[in-house]
Amino acid sequence: MFSIDRIRVVLLGFTLLSMGGRAAGDTIVLKNGRRIIALSAVEEGDKVKYLTSAGELSLPKSIVDHIEKGAVPMAGSPGADAANLAIAPPSAQPIGGGDSHAIERAAVHDGAIDRPYIAKLEGEARAGTKQANFNAAMGHHAAASFEISHGDMEHALTDERTALIYAPEEPGLLMNVAYVHLRRSEYKQSLDYLERARRVAPDNPDVSKLAGWAYYGLNKLDQAVAEWKKALALRPDAEVQAALEKAQRDKKEEENYKENESSHFALRYSGAAAPALARDVLRTLEMHFSAIESELNYSPPDSIAVILYTQEAFADITKAPGWVGALNDGRIRMPMQGLTGVDQELSRVLKHELTHSFVQQKTHGHAPTWVQEGLAQWMEGQRSGENATALAQIYSQGHAAPLGRLEGSWMGMGGDTARYAYAWALANTEYIVQANGMGDVERILDRIGSGMATEAALREVLHSDYNDVMQSTAEYLRKTYGR
Repeated sequence: MFSIDRIRVVLLGFTLLSMGGRAAGDTIVLKNGRRIIALSAVEEGDKVKYLTSAGELSLPKSIVDHIEKGAVPMAGSPGADAANLAIAPPSAQPIGGGDSHAIERAAVHDGAIDRPYIAKLEGEARAGTKQANFNAAMGHHAAASFEISHGDMEHALTDERTALIYAPEEPGLLMNVAYVHLRRSEYKQSLDYLERARRVAPDNPDVSKLAGWAYYGLNKLDQAVAEWKKALALRPDAEVQAALEKAQRDKKEEENYKENESSHFALRYSGAAAPALARDVLRTLEMHFSAIESELNYSPPDSIAVILYTQEAFADITKAPGWVGALNDGRIRMPMQGLTGVDQELSRVLKHELTHSFVQQKTHGHAPTWVQEGLAQWMEGQRSGENATALAQIYSQGHAAPLGRLEGSWMGMGGDTARYAYAWALANTEYIVQANGMGDVERILDRIGSGMATEAALREVLHSDYNDVMQSTAEYLRKTYGR
């Protein structure tokens, strides 16, 4: 249980963390309320230029309200977000011929997509000429690229698929559709488009690069390793090299593991774990799957990978901080040493980690950490009682860290700072659920999954911004747990 003074010390640590030597990202806040997270952002003339994993992008300064420097902690340790290996869009350009750059500049300008111009291109394509179809495809591809850069994967997928109508056998467009499916954790759909791309461009390294990601997401390590080796043989690529090394570490550790499966899970476990324990884990996961599916009105489409390690193997593979007792990086990874069956504590942890899988797939990987961890704690049965008084008092004294600080990775946090972050994440989620039920949570996740910024999703569903939610949460804590 936290004391008031204890949480004050932790809060200081959290503030220092956001100011210290660890890499921190910038947040660009637009005048419409949208927030764009970048590795760095600078003002240059009438533009705001910002760096992302997809390269350098820019926005008109006129649509930017302000830049929050160093507002979002970025993963900095080698093992942070263990399998969250950065993946940029394919470098291949769609179809040759024509002035594609001119079309791109006309289709996207002044920080927005010019839909009337794209409609004009579509009208011209009705004439059926190859050039007109190329122009229409490039217009939609430019729109999709803009939407990808802003995290709007739902509309990006629509635009990229429309581009394929005008150029159905173009490998660059096929790979971009596959890329968007990967970002949405839709691995089987991604492979469908990659197989089409491979038929027309068998030696394109980006096809193998993306296929490796799809197989990794499907827990098919042999195929992932083979694809990434092929990609590297065709072209050196730092992203592919990092992904291959990660997959090879997993493969080496798991090559002597036993396997089991159920309706929704593919389980691998160390020989040190008893088969009875593995079966018990699967039964428990299936029970929790049904409960979470009902609560969130959602069912993940693909089988979920679960890996049971020894304590030593878990530390070696994940490189996670000592306070991490389990990890979900697309695969649920857990140390099981010394256990012979699923007790109440293990059941709780399994439900927590499984919630992450649901949220990850429902939001296509866009949910910020505070939403992920707050909902996972709520689902496992945690409540804010023991921390409520301290959190409410810290808020009333004006010392609470802004909710936006909890959006990025927590993997570089120390144990005390992480406990503070978890406490606020749970408190905010608890308030949202208790105020209007799980229906609001479901609607918020759906909007985040469509590419909407989290704060904008809260505004649309709750009619509250981050400051309003924090204030309402503090009031809820005082009324519910006040003594």
